[in-house]
Amino acid sequence: MAEILVELGVAFLALGLAGALAARVDQSVIPAYILAGVVVGPNAPRSVGPVDLTLVSQSQILGVGAELGVIFLLFFLGLEFSPERLLARPTRLLGVGATDFVVNFGVGLGVAALFGFPWLTGLFLASIVYISSSAVVTKALVERGWVADPESDVILGTLVFEDLLIAVILSILTAVALGGGGAMAVLSSVGTAAAFLLALAAVAAYGTPYVERMLSVDADELFLLFAVGTTTLVAGEALVLGVSEAVAAFFVGIAFGQTDHEHRLEAVVGPTRDLFAAIFFFSIGLTTDVTAFLDVSVLLAVAVVATAVSKVASGVAGGLFYGLSRRRSLRVGVGLVPRGEFSLVVASLATTAGASMARTDELATFTVGYVLVMSVLGTVAMRYADEATAFVGGK
Repeated sequence: MAEILVELGVAFLALGLAGALAARVDQSVIPAYILAGVVVGPNAPRSVGPVDLTLVSQSQILGVGAELGVIFLLFFLGLEFSPERLLARPTRLLGVGATDFVVNFGVGLGVAALFGFPWLTGLFLASIVYISSSAVVTKALVERGWVADPESDVILGTLVFEDLLIAVILSILTAVALGGGGAMAVLSSVGTAAAFLLALAAVAAYGTPYVERMLSVDADELFLLFAVGTTTLVAGEALVLGVSEAVAAFFVGIAFGQTDHEHRLEAVVGPTRDLFAAIFFFSIGLTTDVTAFLDVSVLLAVAVVATAVSKVASGVAGGLFYGLSRRRSLRVGVGLVPRGEFSLVVASLATTAGASMARTDELATFTVGYVLVMSVLGTVAMRYADEATAFVGGK
Protein backbone atom coordinates (compact mmCIF):
# COMPACT_ATOMS: atom_id res chain seq x y z
CA MET A 1 0.00 0.00 0.00
CA ALA A 2 2.81 2.39 0.87
CA GLU A 3 4.42 1.83 -2.52
CA ILE A 4 1.14 2.54 -4.31
CA LEU A 5 0.67 5.79 -2.39
CA VAL A 6 4.22 6.89 -3.22
CA GLU A 7 3.64 6.15 -6.92
CA LEU A 8 0.35 8.05 -6.90
CA GLY A 9 2.08 11.01 -5.28
CA VAL A 10 4.82 10.91 -7.94
CA ALA A 11 2.18 10.68 -10.68
CA PHE A 12 0.21 13.70 -9.43
CA LEU A 13 3.35 15.80 -8.93
CA ALA A 14 4.62 14.86 -12.38
CA LEU A 15 1.28 15.88 -13.87
CA GLY A 16 1.33 19.18 -12.01
CA LEU A 17 4.86 20.01 -13.17
CA ALA A 18 4.10 18.98 -16.76
CA GLY A 19 0.92 21.06 -16.84
CA ALA A 20 2.74 24.09 -15.43
CA LEU A 21 5.48 23.80 -18.07
CA ALA A 22 2.88 23.48 -20.84
CA ALA A 23 1.10 26.60 -19.60
CA ARG A 24 4.42 28.46 -19.49
CA VAL A 25 5.06 27.80 -23.19
CA ASP A 26 1.39 28.31 -24.15
CA GLN A 27 0.77 24.72 -25.22
CA SER A 28 -2.00 22.20 -24.58
CA VAL A 29 -1.56 20.14 -21.42
CA ILE A 30 -2.49 16.92 -23.24
CA PRO A 31 0.91 16.18 -24.80
CA ALA A 32 2.58 17.37 -21.58
CA TYR A 33 0.62 14.83 -19.52
CA ILE A 34 1.50 12.04 -21.97
CA LEU A 35 5.19 12.95 -21.89
CA ALA A 36 5.10 12.99 -18.08
CA GLY A 37 3.93 9.38 -18.16
CA VAL A 38 6.67 8.49 -20.63
CA VAL A 39 9.38 10.06 -18.46
CA VAL A 40 8.49 8.46 -15.11
CA GLY A 41 6.99 5.23 -16.52
CA PRO A 42 8.49 1.75 -16.87
CA ASN A 43 9.36 2.02 -20.57
CA ALA A 44 12.39 3.63 -22.19
CA PRO A 45 13.98 5.99 -21.30
CA ARG A 46 14.48 4.27 -17.95
CA SER A 47 17.35 6.40 -16.69
CA VAL A 48 19.42 9.50 -17.27
CA GLY A 49 22.97 8.58 -16.31
CA PRO A 50 22.83 7.25 -12.75
CA VAL A 51 19.33 8.65 -12.13
CA ASP A 52 16.56 6.03 -12.30
CA LEU A 53 13.47 7.45 -14.04
CA THR A 54 11.21 4.44 -13.49
CA LEU A 55 9.14 5.92 -10.68
CA VAL A 56 5.61 4.78 -11.56
CA SER A 57 4.44 1.34 -12.68
CA GLN A 58 1.24 0.46 -14.51
CA SER A 59 -0.90 -0.10 -11.41
CA GLN A 60 -4.52 -1.22 -11.37
CA ILE A 61 -5.51 1.95 -9.52
CA LEU A 62 -4.15 4.13 -12.30
CA GLY A 63 -5.91 1.87 -14.81
CA VAL A 64 -9.26 2.47 -13.13
CA GLY A 65 -8.52 6.20 -12.97
CA ALA A 66 -7.73 6.21 -16.68
CA GLU A 67 -11.02 4.44 -17.43
CA LEU A 68 -12.88 7.08 -15.41
CA GLY A 69 -11.01 9.71 -17.40
CA VAL A 70 -12.47 8.36 -20.64
CA ILE A 71 -15.94 8.22 -19.09
CA PHE A 72 -15.92 11.80 -17.82
CA LEU A 73 -14.39 13.24 -20.97
CA LEU A 74 -17.36 11.84 -22.90
CA PHE A 75 -19.80 12.78 -20.14
CA PHE A 76 -18.81 16.43 -20.41
CA LEU A 77 -18.89 16.21 -24.18
CA GLY A 78 -22.54 15.16 -23.89
CA LEU A 79 -23.15 17.82 -21.25
CA GLU A 80 -21.97 20.53 -23.63
CA PHE A 81 -23.84 19.04 -26.59
CA SER A 82 -26.76 21.24 -27.58
CA PRO A 83 -29.52 19.71 -29.72
CA GLU A 84 -30.88 23.23 -30.23
CA ARG A 85 -27.60 24.43 -31.67
CA LEU A 86 -27.40 21.34 -33.87
CA LEU A 87 -30.83 22.04 -35.31
CA ALA A 88 -30.46 25.84 -35.58
CA ARG A 89 -28.90 25.68 -39.06
CA PRO A 90 -29.24 22.00 -39.93
CA THR A 91 -28.61 22.24 -43.69
CA ARG A 92 -25.37 24.15 -43.37
CA LEU A 93 -24.17 22.08 -40.43
CA LEU A 94 -24.94 18.87 -42.28
CA GLY A 95 -23.09 20.09 -45.38
CA VAL A 96 -20.02 21.22 -43.45
CA GLY A 97 -19.97 18.12 -41.24
CA ALA A 98 -20.45 15.73 -44.13
CA THR A 99 -17.63 17.38 -46.08
CA ASP A 100 -15.35 17.19 -43.05
CA PHE A 101 -16.19 13.51 -42.56
CA VAL A 102 -15.92 12.39 -46.18
CA VAL A 103 -12.59 14.15 -46.74
CA ASN A 104 -10.82 13.31 -43.48
CA PHE A 105 -12.25 9.86 -42.78
CA GLY A 106 -11.61 9.03 -46.43
CA VAL A 107 -7.97 10.15 -46.16
CA GLY A 108 -7.67 8.02 -43.02
CA LEU A 109 -8.97 4.98 -44.87
CA GLY A 110 -6.51 5.70 -47.68
CA VAL A 111 -3.58 5.86 -45.25
CA ALA A 112 -4.72 2.62 -43.58
CA ALA A 113 -4.99 0.87 -46.95
CA LEU A 114 -1.59 2.22 -48.06
CA PHE A 115 0.07 0.67 -45.00
CA GLY A 116 -1.83 -2.61 -45.20
CA PHE A 117 -4.01 -2.38 -42.10
CA PRO A 118 -6.87 -4.92 -41.84
CA TRP A 119 -10.27 -3.40 -42.53
CA LEU A 120 -11.47 -3.18 -38.90
CA THR A 121 -8.20 -1.74 -37.58
CA GLY A 122 -8.21 0.60 -40.57
CA LEU A 123 -11.64 1.91 -39.58
CA PHE A 124 -10.33 2.67 -36.09
CA LEU A 125 -7.32 4.44 -37.64
CA ALA A 126 -9.59 6.51 -39.88
CA SER A 127 -11.64 7.49 -36.81
CA ILE A 128 -8.47 8.51 -34.97
CA VAL A 129 -7.27 10.88 -37.68
CA TYR A 130 -10.77 12.17 -38.50
CA ILE A 131 -11.83 13.83 -35.27
CA SER A 132 -10.42 17.15 -34.11
CA SER A 133 -9.79 17.80 -30.43
CA SER A 134 -12.76 19.63 -28.88
CA ALA A 135 -10.71 20.42 -25.76
CA VAL A 136 -7.66 21.81 -27.56
CA VAL A 137 -9.62 23.67 -30.25
CA THR A 138 -12.15 25.34 -27.94
CA LYS A 139 -9.40 26.33 -25.47
CA ALA A 140 -7.37 27.83 -28.33
CA LEU A 141 -10.43 29.69 -29.66
CA VAL A 142 -10.81 31.45 -26.32
CA GLU A 143 -7.09 32.14 -25.93
CA ARG A 144 -6.72 33.49 -29.48
CA GLY A 145 -9.87 35.62 -29.17
CA TRP A 146 -11.55 33.89 -32.13
CA VAL A 147 -14.63 32.84 -30.18
CA ALA A 148 -16.46 36.08 -31.07
CA ASP A 149 -15.50 35.86 -34.75
CA PRO A 150 -17.79 34.34 -37.42
CA GLU A 151 -15.38 31.47 -38.15
CA SER A 152 -15.94 30.15 -34.63
CA ASP A 153 -19.52 29.20 -35.60
CA VAL A 154 -18.20 26.97 -38.38
CA ILE A 155 -15.47 25.48 -36.19
CA LEU A 156 -17.81 24.76 -33.27
CA GLY A 157 -20.52 23.46 -35.58
CA THR A 158 -18.02 21.06 -37.15
CA LEU A 159 -16.91 19.90 -33.69
CA VAL A 160 -20.53 19.24 -32.69
CA PHE A 161 -21.09 17.18 -35.84
CA GLU A 162 -17.84 15.24 -35.26
CA ASP A 163 -18.65 14.58 -31.61
CA LEU A 164 -22.11 13.24 -32.43
CA LEU A 165 -20.91 11.14 -35.35
CA ILE A 166 -17.90 9.70 -33.52
CA ALA A 167 -20.23 8.51 -30.74
CA VAL A 168 -22.20 6.52 -33.33
CA ILE A 169 -19.04 5.23 -35.04
CA LEU A 170 -17.50 4.13 -31.73
CA SER A 171 -20.62 2.26 -30.66
CA ILE A 172 -20.69 0.35 -33.95
CA LEU A 173 -16.95 -0.36 -34.13
CA THR A 174 -16.79 -1.48 -30.51
CA ALA A 175 -19.78 -3.77 -30.98
CA VAL A 176 -18.22 -5.28 -34.11
CA ALA A 177 -14.84 -5.75 -32.40
CA LEU A 178 -16.43 -7.41 -29.39
CA GLY A 179 -18.63 -9.51 -31.61
CA GLY A 180 -15.68 -11.53 -32.89
CA GLY A 181 -15.65 -13.09 -36.31
CA GLY A 182 -19.16 -14.59 -36.58
CA ALA A 183 -21.84 -12.63 -38.40
CA MET A 184 -24.51 -13.54 -35.83
CA ALA A 185 -22.25 -12.50 -32.95
CA VAL A 186 -21.57 -9.18 -34.63
CA LEU A 187 -25.29 -8.58 -35.30
CA SER A 188 -26.10 -9.51 -31.71
CA SER A 189 -23.48 -7.08 -30.38
CA VAL A 190 -24.67 -4.27 -32.64
CA GLY A 191 -28.31 -4.96 -31.71
CA THR A 192 -27.53 -4.93 -27.99
CA ALA A 193 -25.57 -1.70 -28.34
CA ALA A 194 -28.37 -0.09 -30.34
CA ALA A 195 -31.04 -1.10 -27.81
CA PHE A 196 -29.02 0.12 -24.86
CA LEU A 197 -28.16 3.44 -26.51
CA LEU A 198 -31.77 3.95 -27.63
CA ALA A 199 -32.85 3.47 -24.01
CA LEU A 200 -30.28 6.06 -22.90
CA ALA A 201 -31.41 8.41 -25.67
CA ALA A 202 -35.02 8.05 -24.47
CA VAL A 203 -33.94 8.92 -20.93
CA ALA A 204 -32.00 11.91 -22.29
CA ALA A 205 -35.09 13.06 -24.20
CA TYR A 206 -37.87 12.34 -21.70
CA GLY A 207 -36.24 11.75 -18.32
CA THR A 208 -35.22 15.33 -17.56
CA PRO A 209 -37.69 15.81 -14.66
CA TYR A 210 -36.36 12.71 -12.88
CA VAL A 211 -32.72 13.69 -13.41
CA GLU A 212 -33.59 17.21 -12.26
CA ARG A 213 -35.12 15.85 -9.07
CA MET A 214 -32.13 13.62 -8.32
CA LEU A 215 -29.70 16.52 -8.66
CA SER A 216 -31.80 18.96 -6.63
CA VAL A 217 -29.74 18.73 -3.44
CA ASP A 218 -28.17 21.65 -1.61
CA ALA A 219 -24.89 20.06 -0.57
CA ASP A 220 -22.24 20.01 -3.32
CA GLU A 221 -20.89 16.78 -1.82
CA LEU A 222 -24.17 14.95 -2.43
CA PHE A 223 -24.53 16.58 -5.84
CA LEU A 224 -21.08 15.30 -6.82
CA LEU A 225 -21.81 11.79 -5.54
CA PHE A 226 -25.10 11.54 -7.44
CA ALA A 227 -23.56 12.79 -10.69
CA VAL A 228 -20.42 10.68 -10.51
CA GLY A 229 -22.24 7.61 -9.22
CA THR A 230 -24.91 7.67 -11.93
CA THR A 231 -22.42 8.21 -14.74
CA THR A 232 -20.04 5.50 -13.52
CA LEU A 233 -22.86 2.99 -12.94
CA VAL A 234 -24.37 3.47 -16.40
CA ALA A 235 -20.93 3.27 -18.03
CA GLY A 236 -20.16 0.08 -16.11
CA GLU A 237 -23.46 -1.53 -17.10
CA ALA A 238 -22.78 -0.58 -20.72
CA LEU A 239 -19.40 -2.31 -20.56
CA VAL A 240 -21.02 -5.45 -19.11
CA LEU A 241 -23.38 -5.52 -22.10
CA GLY A 242 -20.54 -5.06 -24.58
CA VAL A 243 -21.41 -1.43 -25.31
CA SER A 244 -18.85 1.37 -25.34
CA GLU A 245 -18.78 2.86 -21.85
CA ALA A 246 -17.59 6.15 -23.35
CA VAL A 247 -20.63 6.43 -25.63
CA ALA A 248 -22.93 5.55 -22.72
CA ALA A 249 -21.35 8.35 -20.68
CA PHE A 250 -21.94 10.70 -23.62
CA PHE A 251 -25.68 10.03 -23.49
CA VAL A 252 -25.74 10.44 -19.70
CA GLY A 253 -24.12 13.83 -20.24
CA ILE A 254 -26.82 14.79 -22.74
CA ALA A 255 -29.52 13.83 -20.20
CA PHE A 256 -27.85 15.87 -17.45
CA GLY A 257 -27.28 18.79 -19.83
CA GLN A 258 -31.04 19.21 -20.37
CA THR A 259 -31.54 20.09 -16.69
CA ASP A 260 -31.06 23.44 -14.98
CA HIS A 261 -27.88 22.15 -13.33
CA GLU A 262 -25.50 22.44 -16.28
CA HIS A 263 -23.40 25.24 -14.79
CA ARG A 264 -23.31 23.58 -11.38
CA LEU A 265 -22.15 20.34 -12.99
CA GLU A 266 -19.34 22.27 -14.69
CA ALA A 267 -18.30 23.84 -11.39
CA VAL A 268 -18.67 20.84 -9.07
CA VAL A 269 -17.90 17.84 -11.31
CA GLY A 270 -15.45 19.64 -13.62
CA PRO A 271 -12.43 19.17 -11.29
CA THR A 272 -13.21 15.44 -11.10
CA ARG A 273 -13.12 15.25 -14.89
CA ASP A 274 -9.85 17.17 -15.01
CA LEU A 275 -8.24 14.85 -12.45
CA PHE A 276 -9.25 11.60 -14.13
CA ALA A 277 -8.59 12.95 -17.63
CA ALA A 278 -5.05 13.83 -16.54
CA ILE A 279 -4.62 10.27 -15.24
CA PHE A 280 -5.89 8.93 -18.57
CA PHE A 281 -3.33 10.87 -20.58
CA PHE A 282 -0.62 10.01 -18.05
CA SER A 283 -1.49 6.30 -18.34
CA ILE A 284 -1.15 6.55 -22.12
CA GLY A 285 2.40 7.75 -21.53
CA LEU A 286 3.08 4.94 -19.04
CA THR A 287 2.31 2.33 -21.70
CA THR A 288 4.24 4.10 -24.46
CA ASP A 289 7.69 2.98 -25.51
CA VAL A 290 9.09 5.96 -27.40
CA THR A 291 11.64 3.73 -29.12
CA ALA A 292 8.68 2.14 -30.92
CA PHE A 293 8.01 5.46 -32.66
CA LEU A 294 10.80 4.52 -35.05
CA ASP A 295 8.71 1.55 -36.20
CA VAL A 296 5.79 3.82 -37.14
CA SER A 297 7.80 6.86 -38.24
CA VAL A 298 6.89 6.57 -41.94
CA LEU A 299 3.21 5.97 -41.14
CA LEU A 300 3.29 8.89 -38.73
CA ALA A 301 4.93 11.26 -41.23
CA VAL A 302 2.48 10.37 -44.00
CA ALA A 303 -0.56 10.64 -41.72
CA VAL A 304 0.50 14.00 -40.25
CA VAL A 305 1.05 15.60 -43.65
CA ALA A 306 -2.00 14.04 -45.34
CA THR A 307 -4.48 14.74 -42.53
CA ALA A 308 -3.22 18.25 -41.78
CA VAL A 309 -3.71 19.16 -45.43
CA SER A 310 -7.09 17.39 -45.64
CA LYS A 311 -8.39 19.06 -42.47
CA VAL A 312 -7.37 22.51 -43.70
CA ALA A 313 -8.94 21.79 -47.10
CA SER A 314 -12.24 20.57 -45.64
CA GLY A 315 -12.29 23.53 -43.23
CA VAL A 316 -11.79 26.00 -46.07
CA ALA A 317 -14.61 24.33 -47.99
CA GLY A 318 -16.84 24.53 -44.93
CA GLY A 319 -16.06 28.19 -44.37
CA LEU A 320 -16.80 29.08 -47.98
CA PHE A 321 -20.04 27.09 -47.78
CA TYR A 322 -21.01 29.23 -44.77
CA GLY A 323 -20.32 32.35 -46.83
CA LEU A 324 -17.11 33.40 -45.07
CA SER A 325 -14.25 35.16 -46.80
CA ARG A 326 -11.27 33.18 -48.04
CA ARG A 327 -9.15 34.38 -45.13
CA ARG A 328 -11.71 33.42 -42.49
CA SER A 329 -12.33 30.12 -44.24
CA LEU A 330 -8.62 29.37 -44.10
CA ARG A 331 -8.70 30.13 -40.37
CA VAL A 332 -11.50 27.57 -40.03
CA GLY A 333 -9.25 24.94 -41.60
CA VAL A 334 -6.28 25.86 -39.42
CA GLY A 335 -8.49 25.88 -36.33
CA LEU A 336 -9.57 22.27 -36.87
CA VAL A 337 -6.06 20.80 -37.23
CA PRO A 338 -5.42 19.87 -33.55
CA ARG A 339 -6.12 16.27 -32.57
CA GLY A 340 -6.17 15.16 -28.97
CA GLU A 341 -8.26 13.45 -26.34
CA PHE A 342 -10.79 11.62 -28.50
CA SER A 343 -8.18 10.21 -30.85
CA LEU A 344 -6.61 8.65 -27.75
CA VAL A 345 -10.02 7.44 -26.57
CA VAL A 346 -10.62 5.71 -29.90
CA ALA A 347 -7.18 4.04 -29.75
CA SER A 348 -7.81 2.96 -26.16
CA LEU A 349 -11.15 1.41 -27.11
CA ALA A 350 -9.52 -0.34 -30.07
CA THR A 351 -6.91 -1.88 -27.77
CA THR A 352 -9.47 -2.88 -25.14
CA ALA A 353 -12.26 -4.10 -27.40
CA GLY A 354 -10.22 -5.52 -30.23
CA ALA A 355 -8.26 -8.34 -28.63
CA SER A 356 -8.78 -10.32 -31.83
CA MET A 357 -7.85 -7.39 -34.08
CA ALA A 358 -4.47 -7.28 -35.79
CA ARG A 359 -1.88 -4.52 -35.29
CA THR A 360 -3.61 -2.77 -32.37
CA ASP A 361 -0.28 -2.25 -30.59
CA GLU A 362 1.05 -0.49 -33.67
CA LEU A 363 -2.14 1.56 -33.82
CA ALA A 364 -1.77 2.62 -30.18
CA THR A 365 1.86 3.68 -30.66
CA PHE A 366 0.98 5.58 -33.79
CA THR A 367 -1.89 7.39 -32.05
CA VAL A 368 0.28 8.68 -29.22
CA GLY A 369 2.85 10.05 -31.65
CA TYR A 370 0.13 11.44 -33.89
CA VAL A 371 -1.60 13.29 -31.05
CA LEU A 372 1.69 14.68 -29.74
CA VAL A 373 2.55 16.09 -33.17
CA MET A 374 -0.91 17.28 -34.20
CA SER A 375 -1.80 18.95 -30.90
CA VAL A 376 1.43 20.96 -30.96
CA LEU A 377 1.25 21.63 -34.71
CA GLY A 378 -2.39 22.72 -34.47
CA THR A 379 -1.95 25.10 -31.55
CA VAL A 380 1.17 26.67 -33.07
CA ALA A 381 -0.64 27.06 -36.42
CA MET A 382 -3.55 28.80 -34.70
CA ARG A 383 -1.15 31.12 -32.88
CA TYR A 384 0.35 32.32 -36.17
CA ALA A 385 -2.82 31.98 -38.25
CA ASP A 386 -3.22 35.72 -38.82
CA GLU A 387 0.25 35.99 -40.34
CA ALA A 388 -0.20 32.74 -42.27
CA THR A 389 -3.55 33.77 -43.76
CA ALA A 390 -2.62 37.38 -44.60
CA PHE A 391 -1.56 36.45 -48.13
CA VAL A 392 -5.13 35.53 -49.17
CA GLY A 393 -6.39 39.05 -48.41
CA GLY A 394 -9.80 40.08 -47.15
CA LYS A 395 -11.10 40.33 -43.61
